[in-house]
Amino acid sequence: MLTKRIIPCLDVKNGKVVKGVNFLGLKDVGSPPDMAEEYSNDGADEITFLDIAASLEYRQTTLDLVSETAKRVFVPLTVGGGIRSADEMRDALNAGADKVSVNSAAITNPKMISESAERFGRQCVVIAIDVKKVGKGWEVLSHGGTRATGLDAIEWAKRAEDLGAGEILLTSMDADGVKNGYDIAVTAAIADEVNIPVIASGGCGKLEDFYEVFTQTNVSAALAASVFHYKQFTVMQVKEYLKDKGVPVR
Repeated sequence: MLTKRIIPCLDVKNGKVVKGVNFLGLKDVGSPPDMAEEYSNDGADEITFLDIAASLEYRQTTLDLVSETAKRVFVPLTVGGGIRSADEMRDALNAGADKVSVNSAAITNPKMISESAERFGRQCVVIAIDVKKVGKGWEVLSHGGTRATGLDAIEWAKRAEDLGAGEILLTSMDADGVKNGYDIAVTAAIADEVNIPVIASGGCGKLEDFYEVFTQTNVSAALAASVFHYKQFTVMQVKEYLKDKGVPVR
């Protein structure tokens, strides 16, 4: 089994890290560069920086803040939010991102995935998929989880891979911030259907949730926010717990 990655997530709005429940009720919890540096020093395998209001506000990610954050960390930094073209992906990479996460723009213009993969390498292209349970399946939502797309989540993940995505960041809106555990059903379904790494996101509330998602699905990484932001436990404590349970971590 390949080693599993632990990824703290910084949801950023108005220059501050924020956290809510089901994408709502956001509260400021800190400074992106300061928090990223803390997590980097504590053993995070990567940091994800998402400008969560950028798509809704029809603007690009705040690149000066990305640059400041990138200077403070020594692990890969994934940046997303409002990236609308391969040129804007280039700008984010030039600002210090190692990978760029795209959601809404890829849905509107899937060719962007192929163009970006050709220009920068598919290892730089992360497709973020926000999903919600609808009937017997899961629907993809865009623009910070505010717009239904009619896309089936599993089919969209497979298409994104075919177009050149190097990784999928899968967030269950039903589970986000609730702290009842990752959405195992949709996470397992998508991870089983693609051959690229999948990052599980949304719902982590206790150490056991990391163990569950790594042992019940084929994800490569688990992303969490609240449990780290509010000092419920540290990245290193997660890794020590997983090692004791026989899950390989870096």
